[in-house]
Amino acid sequence: MDVGQIVKKAKKGNKEALLQLVMNQKDEYYRLAYTYMENQHDAMDAMEEMILRLYENIGQLKKEDAFYSWSKTILVNSCKSLLRKRKKLVLVEDFNQYIEADIPDPYLHSEQQIDIQQLLMKVNPHQAETIKLKYFHDLDYETIAQITNVSVGTVKSRIFEGLKKLRRFSGGGKDE
Repeated sequence: MDVGQIVKKAKKGNKEALLQLVMNQKDEYYRLAYTYMENQHDAMDAMEEMILRLYENIGQLKKEDAFYSWSKTILVNSCKSLLRKRKKLVLVEDFNQYIEADIPDPYLHSEQQIDIQQLLMKVNPHQAETIKLKYFHDLDYETIAQITNVSVGTVKSRIFEGLKKLRRFSGGGKDE
């Protein structure tokens, strides 16, 4: 059965069909959520919120073949919403975990991952987000534009300028 048929079933209220759609790409959803949330628990919370929003709004989806890009947009918006809420409320336990998280765990991240994360902190947040979506999640320009709510040209520009800065910061750029 193709995705379009499963989406049609989900739009008619079939919860099993919606669950099947989500389970087909659960790893991609998780990796995308983890990119934004940076921990397993929060990534799972964002996925739960996405599933709830999908269930409530699937009737609004006009093109069945756009389900996965639409659902990823909802996931990213859920992540951003949770991050905004988190900034407003900092629990004492979270603050203590944050302080403990500053102590590097050599078994948690490889040296290369840390280098990439540090480099991405040197570009602006929009460029870092776009680069992560393109190169960590292998999303096309159109999907990234939809997720970030900007034009395809803006996505390409952010990637180009971000990569240019990263090359310069890593010592590989000749320009500027």
